[in-house]
Amino acid sequence: MTADLTHFDAAGKAHMVDVSAKAETHRRAVAHGRITMLPATFAKLAAGSAAKGDVLAIARLAGIMGAKQTGSLIPLCHPIPLTRVTVEFVSDAASSSVTCTATAETVGRTGVEMEALTAATISLLTIYDMLKAVDRGMVIDAVKLLEKHGGKSGSWVV
Repeated sequence: MTADLTHFDAAGKAHMVDVSAKAETHRRAVAHGRITMLPATFAKLAAGSAAKGDVLAIARLAGIMGAKQTGSLIPLCHPIPLTRVTVEFVSDAASSSVTCTATAETVGRTGVEMEALTAATISLLTIYDMLKAVDRGMVIDAVKLLEKHGGKSGSWVV
């Protein structure tokens, strides 16, 4: 395997990266994604009339909870003591979509990119779950890392 794939050893076997020699620094990552739905579904969401309750409030909590479980969900991720997770939504009636932006922070030896991506994805999946009774054709897309800060490699911004 190539040296730049850190989750593989010299023999090509998957392994958890040893971060013990890394310095603890403040680390922050921001990710986002979008869910697009039918206009009638969006109207239910915007009016707060979904049968299962306040969709965005529940999706926000699900995203935060998802970030906290990232180390259990992704096999080679380190469990990270998160210091902060935020999940924000922007609704766009013109496109019948909701964009989710998730931020994860820690002071530690490894980054929180996967936690931010997990928070955004779980939030969007929760919106889908809560609205699927009226719209099974919703599309989740554009999930990506927007920025990361901290650590030896410093900052990276789209």
